[in-house]
Amino acid sequence: MQRPLRPEDYSLKATTPHLGGGGVGGDKLTSTYDLVEQMQYLYVRVVKAKDLPPKDLLTGSLDPYVEVKLGNYKGTTRHFEKKTNPEWNQVFAFSKDRIQASNLEVLVKDKDFVKDEFVGRISFDLTEIPKRVPPDSPLAPQWYRLEDKKGDKGKGELMLAVWMGTQADEAFPEAWHSDAATVPSDGLANIRSKVYLTPKLWYVRVNVIEAQDLQPSDKGRFPEVFVKAVLGNQALRTRISASRSINPMWNEDLMFVAAEPFEEHLVISVEDRLGPNKDELLGKTIIPLQNVDRRLDYKPVPSRWYTIEKHVVVTEGDKKKEIKFSSRIHLRVCLDGGYHVLDESTHYSSDLRPTAKQLWKPSIGVLELGVLNAQGLLPMKTKDGKGTTDAYCVAKYGQKWVRTRTIIDSFSPKWNEQYTWEVYDPCTVVTIGVFDNCHLQGSEKAAGNRDARIGKVRVRLSTLETDKVYTHSYPLLVLLPTGVKKMGEVQLAIRFTCSSLLNMMHMYSMPLLPKMHYLHPLSVTQLDNLRHQATQIVSMRLSRAEPPLRKEVVEYMLDVDSHMWSMRKSKANFFRIMGVMSGMIAVGKWFDQICNWKNPLTTVLIHLLFVILVLYPELILPTVFLYLFLIGVWYYRWRPRHPPHMDTRLSHADTAHPDELDEEFDTFQTSRPPDIVRMRYDRLRSVAGRIQTVVGDLATQGERLQSLLSWRDPRATALFVAFCLIAAIVLYVTPFRLVAFVSGIYVLRHPRFRHKMPSVPLNFFRRLPARTDSML
Repeated sequence: MQRPLRPEDYSLKATTPHLGGGGVGGDKLTSTYDLVEQMQYLYVRVVKAKDLPPKDLLTGSLDPYVEVKLGNYKGTTRHFEKKTNPEWNQVFAFSKDRIQASNLEVLVKDKDFVKDEFVGRISFDLTEIPKRVPPDSPLAPQWYRLEDKKGDKGKGELMLAVWMGTQADEAFPEAWHSDAATVPSDGLANIRSKVYLTPKLWYVRVNVIEAQDLQPSDKGRFPEVFVKAVLGNQALRTRISASRSINPMWNEDLMFVAAEPFEEHLVISVEDRLGPNKDELLGKTIIPLQNVDRRLDYKPVPSRWYTIEKHVVVTEGDKKKEIKFSSRIHLRVCLDGGYHVLDESTHYSSDLRPTAKQLWKPSIGVLELGVLNAQGLLPMKTKDGKGTTDAYCVAKYGQKWVRTRTIIDSFSPKWNEQYTWEVYDPCTVVTIGVFDNCHLQGSEKAAGNRDARIGKVRVRLSTLETDKVYTHSYPLLVLLPTGVKKMGEVQLAIRFTCSSLLNMMHMYSMPLLPKMHYLHPLSVTQLDNLRHQATQIVSMRLSRAEPPLRKEVVEYMLDVDSHMWSMRKSKANFFRIMGVMSGMIAVGKWFDQICNWKNPLTTVLIHLLFVILVLYPELILPTVFLYLFLIGVWYYRWRPRHPPHMDTRLSHADTAHPDELDEEFDTFQTSRPPDIVRMRYDRLRSVAGRIQTVVGDLATQGERLQSLLSWRDPRATALFVAFCLIAAIVLYVTPFRLVAFVSGIYVLRHPRFRHKMPSVPLNFFRRLPARTDSML
């Protein structure tokens, strides 16, 4: 019986893996593939054969394939029909840890219905196989004469290359691995490591201006005209025009999300509202997005008149006649490249750049991630009467997604794969998820299966010291209707390398999002709807890749359902606010103790300080900033040494009531009867979800204040502490009356001297980390 989990089981554990063939002590490593443990593989590249002898006595033909055999492990190439000079160019990889044989056999066989016939073989002694260390040049294949069963020279030759290498070898990603021997050939693509790119997302802005010469069927009434725009599965409509005529006007914007390459066209239709759920089409037009103007700022693009057509079939006697009516609509359509299209949760964004590449700034550093292994994974499915797990990892940062290879039937899989991303902003988050592969039995048998979630890890780059290797084992936690459950642990190695410390420090003064989000902001409702559409587009495109990155995987990584109402999350956010306010409450209690002379010596010192500050008010501000500076320096000893991780206590996941979990996992719309309760319950959840977000945002602001001196983000705290020291010195030598006068004039300055862009202190504050990264 498994023992109950203790609080320390949910915590982060520091590890000391043997990285890159050497140790790790927090210093920068410089060798290739240096953030993972080195794994040795025996590689066999089967290139081609020539002059193979025919085996079929009747037809004189040969259906050859190659079998690579090492002990109990066996891999085979595809076979060719009636070909004596076949070309395979396939690579086989055998893990050195599992090698139990002393000889490698490569056999050429003839495919037959009854029993495959032996054609020839080549044997290698493992002690004589050469070693290759990347980045050495690839080993050139050579011709080997086939031997018969007695070991004598036979007919035919086989071109091979055999060497010992590591997972850093360029042949590794596409190689057939010995632990995949039970996977059908049409399921092999689902186990290999792959890199995916998020499609380039654009905001499509449709400014509906006016229409002319509309032809409603009922000429005797004032038409109630609106415009409907459809792009793929997105549909929006304008309000009904206030000018009830055949020349209506709107001047209204509609916003959509589109991905390159553009597959759907924008369909604009003008309709007349005849009654409830009864509309008449007055005409429509189709606009290909490839022909739409692109803009980098808010300068208006040229408007155009589009012809909208309506086809009516009229019956005259026995003949049908089609009549075409043409009207016009005035539109201004553009692709807005100055915005960042949000497809991730704003709390866990990994990319904040605008769509247009011309507006990108140079990268400030490099993120390197080593996915080492997992320990203690739970069985996720049953195969042949026993529990099993086929685990793989997915990591997402910026536009680049990576997927490790799937380790078959292992509760302690070892991946040891390393990936690299360019970093453009330190205040971003890399997300790593672990999943169980349910698509290994071929496309037909796996149809309808969903890859199960094992857990997820988030790491905010600003919480990492530069050029330091972090090696930790992260708990994999999932929330189920029965409560929080630990699914195992994943071991990662992370390094954030900065190319220019000055450029990275400068980023803390820059706006978090591109300028267009502040100069011409989108509404909260628009952003919510657009983010939903963006996540659907990304999940659909990546699920169509080969091999696909499944829809359920993408949605889990992008936190698609994070906005849903949860009593547990609301309680967690409430206690986060209480945690922030606890500092103020502690100061109030301390001051109450001063007033009540609980500690006479402290009270006397406070009286002396109070008298000095009253007599010399110019010392107040320098004293405050000097005090903050000293606190920041004092807390440096207790600065966080490890990245943040999922916190079950903070999330109230370990104390959630079963009824609260039932509510959290309830479907939306609710499945709980009766109908009236369902309607009211859904309305309550919708409103409460917004309250939950507001409460969480308030908690985030308070936690950012706390992080000013906590060294959670070492660069931000260093900047703030340095600012406090400089401010203390400047305010000390500057007359207090002058400081007060300048501050008051600045606060009351005329609107013409104000800017729409957020100020440097506000930009700095918004970049500070909060405990949202640790929310489950």
